[in-house]
Amino acid sequence: MTAPAAVTAAAQAALAAEHAAVYGYGVVGARVEEGRASDAREAHEAHRARRDALTRAVRGLGAEPVAAAAAYALPFAVPDGAAALRLAAELERRLTAVYADLVRAATGDLRGEAAAGLREAAVRAARWDGGSVAFPGLTERAAPDRS
Repeated sequence: MTAPAAVTAAAQAALAAEHAAVYGYGVVGARVEEGRASDAREAHEAHRARRDALTRAVRGLGAEPVAAAAAYALPFAVPDGAAALRLAAELERRLTAVYADLVRAATGDLRGEAAAGLREAAVRAARWDGGSVAFPGLTERAAPDRS
């Protein structure tokens, strides 16, 4: 069965973002302070599980899953624990966007899984940086920056 192109593209984008998150959490885990190391390990494992589930979902849509890159460019330098916390929050915020796109495109079980992925990423982002937005993943609904 071949899925509509929009669903496949959104699922592939979510899978690519999960590959990047797994890589990014390797960096986070190496730099985060001792008190947050277990949070980083749990997030890393959660993203590995989501990555594996998305790999199966993309195959189920009749497509070849996008492969992980050997390395990923980080959005900023991560020399210490504070930067590692910012990176973890940024990884999660990026995931909310791709999962929101997948929720829009998908139906049925895949849509439910995408909604769960969005929710989990939004909660983790809030835990990492202490802030949240009203509509995670929906940049068109985000409150304007008032700084």
